[in-house]
Parts: sequence; C-alpha cells; structure tokens
Amino acid sequence: MSFSKRYLTINAIAENKAKEYAKAEKATLEHYGEDVFNAKAIREYLPKKSAEKLLNTINNRALLDPEIAADVAHGMKQWAIERGATHFTHWFQPLTGSTAEKHDSFLDIEGENAIFAFSAKNLIVGEPDASSFPSGGLRRTFEARGYTAWDPTSPAFIKRHTNGATLCIPTAFCSYTGEALDKKTPLLRSIQCLSLSTQRLMKCFGLKEEKVTITLGAEQEYFLIDKRFYLHRSDLLQTGRTLFGATPPKHQQLEDHYFGSIHQRVLYFMNEVEHELWRLGVPAKTRHNEVAPGQFELAPMFEDLNLAVDHNMLIMDTLRLIADRHGFVCLLHEKPFAGVNGSGKHNNWSINYGDINLLNPGNNPQQNAVFLTVLSGIIRAVDSHADMLRATVAHAGNDHRLGANEAPPAIISIYLGDQLNEVIENIEKGENNSKHKAGVMQIGVDTLPNLPKDATDRNRTSPFAFTGNKFEFRAPGSSQSCSGLMTVLNTIVADSFDYISEQLESHIGNEEAFNNALQKVLKDIIKTHKRVIFNGDGYTDEWKDEAARRGLPNAVNTMDALRSLVNDKNINLFGKYGVYSKKELQSRFEVFLEEYHRKIRIEGEVALNIVRNNILPAVIEEFKTELSAVKSATDAGITVGVDALKRNVELLGKGLEDLTEKTEKMEKAVTGLHEEILEAMAELREVVDRLEKIVSDTLWPLPKYREMLFIK
Repeated sequence: MSFSKRYLTINAIAENKAKEYAKAEKATLEHYGEDVFNAKAIREYLPKKSAEKLLNTINNRALLDPEIAADVAHGMKQWAIERGATHFTHWFQPLTGSTAEKHDSFLDIEGENAIFAFSAKNLIVGEPDASSFPSGGLRRTFEARGYTAWDPTSPAFIKRHTNGATLCIPTAFCSYTGEALDKKTPLLRSIQCLSLSTQRLMKCFGLKEEKVTITLGAEQEYFLIDKRFYLHRSDLLQTGRTLFGATPPKHQQLEDHYFGSIHQRVLYFMNEVEHELWRLGVPAKTRHNEVAPGQFELAPMFEDLNLAVDHNMLIMDTLRLIADRHGFVCLLHEKPFAGVNGSGKHNNWSINYGDINLLNPGNNPQQNAVFLTVLSGIIRAVDSHADMLRATVAHAGNDHRLGANEAPPAIISIYLGDQLNEVIENIEKGENNSKHKAGVMQIGVDTLPNLPKDATDRNRTSPFAFTGNKFEFRAPGSSQSCSGLMTVLNTIVADSFDYISEQLESHIGNEEAFNNALQKVLKDIIKTHKRVIFNGDGYTDEWKDEAARRGLPNAVNTMDALRSLVNDKNINLFGKYGVYSKKELQSRFEVFLEEYHRKIRIEGEVALNIVRNNILPAVIEEFKTELSAVKSATDAGITVGVDALKRNVELLGKGLEDLTEKTEKMEKAVTGLHEEILEAMAELREVVDRLEKIVSDTLWPLPKYREMLFIK
C-alpha cells in the first residue's frame, strides 16, 4: 500500500473514532438530569399555567399556589411511573446527619381494580414516626407524630435500585408542635434571612432589588478499600475507622499518590459514579487521587445552596452504593486510618446579587465599595461568632482530623492573602501605602489596586480562606452534612450585613455623607475584628500562642465546641432571625452531645472486643510458638540462635503483659467518662500496633494497613 493510501486509511479510522466519541458524548449528555423532575419535565407533564406557577416558586421563591398541587402530583406520578417507579418517599435529613425515607407504593384500590394513585396530600405532606429520630427532647417517645413538608425548590428525583425505582421528594421535617427536627428547615430559614439582609445592604448602595443566590460547591473526600478487607475488620464495620493498625513503611510520604494516575479499577468506579450522578442532575465535575493512598476526591460545580446540600447527600449515598458494585467499600469517616491524611468536605461559599458575585473584586469605585463592604461584613461575622462556626464542625470523627497535617486547626481564622490584606490594613489606617496607588484610600471614591480573580494564594492551613471570588471553609469533616455549618454562616453574615446597613441607611441620598459613613464603619470593623485575619501557617505552635494572645477561641475537641450552641449570645442571635429557636438550639446540643458520647463508647467497646477475641489469642499463640521453639532447641542441645529466640519470647512476653494491663484498663474505662475511654483506647492501640510488627502475618487476625491502603 502506498504512503498516500495508508495516510487516507489512518485518517478514515480517526474520523470514525471521532464520530464514535461524539455519539457517546451526546448519549451521555442526553441522560443528564433524566431522573430529575426538572424544568423540562415540569413543562412536559404539567398544564402550562401550573408549570409557570411552580417554576416561579422554584426560581423566585414565590409562595406556592396550593391550587396547583393536584396537577403537580399527577404529572410527577406519570413521570415517575414512566421511569419504572412503583413507590414514592418523602426524602428528608433528620438530626442523624444522614438521610431518611419511608416508601409507600402508588398502589390504590378503586372498586375491584388496582390503580396507581398519588394525591396532592401525598405530595405536600407526610407523617413519619418522629419518636425514633433524635430530637433532643423536642419529641418524647409517646409523642410520635412528625411531619414532612415538600420543598419545591429542590426537585424530586428517581432513586434506582436492582429491581425497581422510587420517586424521592425532598422535604423538611418538623414536629407536631412546629419545631424543626431536621437540617433542611433551619437552612431554608437562613437562606431567607441572608437574602433579605443582602437586599437591604445593596439598597444602601442604590442598587435595584435583585434575586440573591447563595452558592455552594462542596468538595467531597473519601477512601476506597477492598470489601474483603472491610468484612474482616469489625472496627471498620461498626465505627467507620480502624481502631488498630500500624502505619506501613510506605504510605504518603513520597507524595506520589496526589493527582497521580488513577488506578483502572478505581476509574471504572468513578465513571459509574459520575454517570449515576449526572442522571440525578448532580454536576460532578472533578475527580482525582488525594494525598493518602486509597484516598480520592469528587467535586461538583457550584449550585444554589439548598440544592447543593441535597446533592452532597446524594453524592455520599451514590459513592457508597456504586462502591459496593465494584467490590469496594467507600469510607467517609474523617480519619479511617491513623498516620495518613484524613478526609474533609471543603465548602466553597459565595453570594450572588442578580448576576454579580459579591465576592468578586470590582473595577470601579462603587463595585470596589460593595466588595469591601461585603468582605468586611464577613470578617466581622466570623470573628464575632467563631465559636458557633467551630461548633458546626464538632464531631467525634473530626476530632481526629482537625489540626493534623491535612486539615486546618480548631482555631477559626480567615486567610485573605497578602494583596487583599494590604488593602484591609490601608482602610484601617485611612491611607494607601500600596505600590499600586499613592494617596488616601477613600472607599467609594478611589479605585482599588487591580485584583485579578485569583488575587490570593491557597492556604491549606486556614479554616476559612478567601480564594479569589469565594470563601473556602475547610474545617468540615467528610461525613458531615453541609446544612448545619451553612445555616450558621448564612445567619452570622446576615447579622453583620444588617449591622452595616443600620450605620448607612440614614445617609442614603447624600453621597459625601454616605461615603464618609461607609469609610468609618469599615474602618471600625477592621480595627475591631482584624485579629481573626491570619495569613501564616496555622499548624505551628507559634500560631496557637499568637491566637491565644489575640483572644481567639480554641475549642480543641467536640465537648468544648458544642457548649457554644447554648450560650445566651448565640441563642439570642438565632432567635432574632428565626433560624433556630431556643428549644431547637438546646435540642441540637443534646442530640450532638449524646451522639458524641455514644460513638466514643461504641469505639471503646469494639476495641475491647477485638483485643479480647482476636488480638490476645493471636499474641498468646505466637508466644507459645516461640516458647516451644526455645524448648525444642534446648532439648536438642542446640545453642546457636537460642538467645535470639529467648529475646523474641521476652519481647512477646512484655507485649502480652502490656496488652493485658491495657485491656483491663479499657474494661474499666468503658463504664466511665469519654475522656477515660479515649485515653484507654490510645494506650491500648499503642500496644496493639507495636505487637502487630512482631507477630507473624499468619497469626495476625486483622488486615493490615499495607494491604488495605493499596488498591489492586
């Protein structure tokens, strides 16, 4: 064949491949959102007027017209049945931190005929048993009634399973007496209060009223391990983390896993996860290897906050479901393996006013003024309520992660970067020493230095970092819902925006007086609250000392952090905005406190069982084997190597004594306080991990880190 003919043949093959790829891409995109009752489905399955009213509620937060409920229920039922659904459920987020659902079939009997039916009442309200969910005293055991209420701003979706499908309707969950028993209800309240406060602040600048959209992009970290190892680790089965396990010689220290080539088996898993999420309308965008071996990350695109929170719960469910199909188990615990990176959930948060991202530095005096006002309001909010932000990420799993080498410390601070920090300092001083522009920096008159979109470096040690056009809250743990922390962030920022508005509103219409008032309020805020700004290394002991000198709170564990939920300052603030009542805050304090105690006690008892039933017998068997070898050699008159055998026996004997001592301490601790349990577990683990290195693999009863962390 001539070169020209070969060239034509290669070209033809390439063109065919390109067509195949394009066809596959089109098919994939056509499936995007097909399992979501979205705007397209609403227009197709609802009468035109009903569709318009529902879309107005979804897009503009208008009140839902109850007269369209029957049309919505009928259209939603038809849509779901066509996709194989036989049941429906009100999908909600109780205080357990996970999701809940009770399935009812569409089946109904009409005369002698079986039909599928779904009424407006079925859509709008449900009545699950509230007594068995944690309520912190809001509901007693004999007070079982609770209600789920349809949230039309988060679209219904189809959850597929092996032999069918279920229509899932996102809902809020409240008690018979009206208190929120879930995480969604306060979130929706906080979105409303921040929207109103933002509109009030923007009115001060003479901007016309626009829709406020709070956005979130939640980066989800997780581990994958082979299911066969998981099933042989009762600690993973019952607590989500390894209570024992020696760090292997090689783990993450070569930094070769981060952003490395993705293992083919993992890639198959990731592909299926993404396609499942795309069908559910979840815009999964980024996937990569994380720092630790066996650790990965999935990041979606930014979305409306309420939807993003729901989608993150779906992401966690989908990761677990698809992992099982591939022979994996997805671990979402914050620290499933000691000695390597834990997993977080980085919450990227911003506020849009119409088409404007309020956290984007502007290019003219008014935009600059708005940006710096919003930024100053957030600085005030975080400093004034750092204790409450810390409380939102307080969790037994997160206690193992915060302050470690991959997570920010428990001290809440803000990272702005050098360039933006210089601007803030100049506002406080009332001058401009920037190399970018000389003279006095007068807000609303002079322009800022040109700040590019990414005007800051990244600071992995900061809990709350400005990253160009958003803030990244890095403290949340991977298993936690985004709802609680976003609820708090929205509310405290709303309070700061209202504080600023109060200082400015009397000067609206007088440009000079307004700019002077703005200059003063921002200067005062920065002077009072700049202590929360820290651009250095948050891991150092020097920062802990410096933070203490600044008076920043440092709640090092969950118990210390949770107390903030019930102090008068926070009760008054959240009551003022109607986000949490006093009873609701007290209930959450009780629920989270009880959850913490229970988890620690479960871990202690599991650790004790593993040692008693697995570790101790293995060590005794190894001890007997070594002792038998010494006796056999001595009886045979062999002297060479006997001393080495004796040293091994003594080493095992010492380990056996230590293990017995620490086990006895653990037995006493599990009946006591959580501090005693944690201390006893740490001491027991030190002994077990030491013994793991000297007991033979054939006898050691637990899969080891070197086996579990490296996927084959």
